[in-house]
Amino acid sequence: MKYSDKATLNGLMFKKSSYSGNNTNCVEVATFPGEGATAVRDSKNPGGPVLVFPASHWADFIAKAGEL
Repeated sequence: MKYSDKATLNGLMFKKSSYSGNNTNCVEVATFPGEGATAVRDSKNPGGPVLVFPASHWADFIAKAGEL
């Protein structure tokens, strides 16, 4: 799968934290079906750049963030 393909990214279901409320200063995340890779984008600019992390890297990030 080519992650930079806008059609592929448009098919993802992005979501943001329920803690963010109506705040637009957030990031949104989506998981690629079948792969576990995670896409991250700025909620203020949903058509802008998207960062994609392999499942193992995203899991490491979440584990470390939980330690803070």
